[in-house]
Amino acid sequence: MRKASRLFEIIQILRLSRRVVTAAEIAERLEVTPRSIYRDIAALQAMRVPIEGERGLGYILRPGFDLPPLMFSVEETEAIVLGLALLERTADTALKQAARRVNGKIAAAVPEPLRRVLDSKALHAWGSIAPVPEGIDLAEVRAAIRDERKLLLDYRDEFGNATERAVRPLALVYYSEMAVIVAWCELRKAIRNFRADRVEDCRPLETFFPGEGDALRELWTAGWTSNGVEAPA
Repeated sequence: MRKASRLFEIIQILRLSRRVVTAAEIAERLEVTPRSIYRDIAALQAMRVPIEGERGLGYILRPGFDLPPLMFSVEETEAIVLGLALLERTADTALKQAARRVNGKIAAAVPEPLRRVLDSKALHAWGSIAPVPEGIDLAEVRAAIRDERKLLLDYRDEFGNATERAVRPLALVYYSEMAVIVAWCELRKAIRNFRADRVEDCRPLETFFPGEGDALRELWTAGWTSNGVEAPA
């Protein structure tokens, strides 16, 4: 999790808590060390976020502070509900869980007329549901895309040939029947598509490609056909 996202999550944890929360509790939820949380709390306090407390005792957000609310129209709410429902058809377990959490947060925040839209279950995303790939965690791929971190894939192509590929992950394309990883392949020296269901193992490498992701994605989109995204390999 990047620092900016982590700072936001810390505010959310403190905002929703009715008691003092220790750095260890926050660290466990965000899967970082307590030392990172101490630094983040100090950074938030420097930004004048009214967090009170200290090491060893815990922290609390002073009443009256909140993040700016997001207000949605009925149609905007329906768009969100349908978009979240579509995530249920993907093979990304972590995204599906996140979608359910988002639904809960929206339902708790919106006025009663819009809450009825969420509760009515009038909008559905139908169709086949992609099976979860066994050899790869798509949440790990998304994290590598955000962090511009290389991955090492044990991959088997459509003919059953096994290869090992060091790749720079650029994007994930979700189809109803599968997910496809778009990446710069260091073996082929080109952008390639890797079906997630053909990945037998995936390991993050300790090497990164900072600042290169946007340029490589531009190269990828420049190669799209007139019909849209290239078909998965």
